[in-house]
Amino acid sequence: MGRDRRRPGRRRGIWALVLVVLGSVFLVGGTVLVVVLGGDGYSKRSISSESMAPTYDRGDQVWFAQAVPTQVRRGDPVLVTPPPAWETGGDVLKRIIAVGGDRISWSAGDAALKLNGKPLTEPYLKHPAVPAVAPFDVTVPEGRIFVMGDNRTNTFDSHLRTGDGNHGTLPVSAVQGVPVATPTALVAAATVCVLGLPVFLTGGGLGVGALVARRRAAKAAQGTPVAGHAAWAHQAPGH
Repeated sequence: MGRDRRRPGRRRGIWALVLVVLGSVFLVGGTVLVVVLGGDGYSKRSISSESMAPTYDRGDQVWFAQAVPTQVRRGDPVLVTPPPAWETGGDVLKRIIAVGGDRISWSAGDAALKLNGKPLTEPYLKHPAVPAVAPFDVTVPEGRIFVMGDNRTNTFDSHLRTGDGNHGTLPVSAVQGVPVATPTALVAAATVCVLGLPVFLTGGGLGVGALVARRRAAKAAQGTPVAGHAAWAHQAPGH
C-alpha cells in the first residue's frame, strides 16, 4: 500500500484526470450553451462614427440581437444595411423616424421635425436646436422606413438622400439588428468555453508528465538488481 502511494507520477496522474474531465465539461457544456443562447443571433460591434451620439458614441461596444424587420417600430435604433449609393462601407446604426404611411418633414427654421403634421419630440438629439440640416418632405411608402442619426450635424442618413428614387427611405428588410443589453448568459457561456481549453491542455500535459515519470521509474527498477541476488553474487567468489 505504501509503495503504491509513492508510485512516481501518481499525484500528477490524478490531477491530470481531474483537469481533463473538468476541461472537457467546460468545453462541451460551454459550446452547447453558446449554440443554444446564440440562436437569437447575437453579435457585438464597435460603433465607428459619431452619428448616433450621445446615445452611442464612437468606440462603444454594442451588442445586437437579430431583428424581425416587421416588428421594428418608430423610434427604435436599428442596425441597417444602406444601399451602395450611401457609400457607408457597411451596416450603420440609425434611428427609425418614420414608417410606412407616415409623412415626415422639416423646413428651415422649424424647431422640430413634423410627423404627420405634428412636431416630433426627440429627447435623444445631441443638438436639440438642430433637428435637421436640409429641408425635406417625404411620405414613407409601405414596407419602408425613414432613418436618421441622433447627431444631426454629423450624420449621413435618409434626410440627406431624399433626391434618390426612394426619397431616402430603406426597405424594412434592410434592418439587420437591434441594440440590446449585454447578454450575460451568453458571455458567461463563452467564457466557460474559452477557459475549458487551457484547463484541458494543462490536464493533458500533466498526464504526459505522469506517464513519462512512470516509464522512467520502471526502467530504473529494471536496472536495479534484486537484493538477495546481489548478496549472493557478492559472496560467490569466496566459496
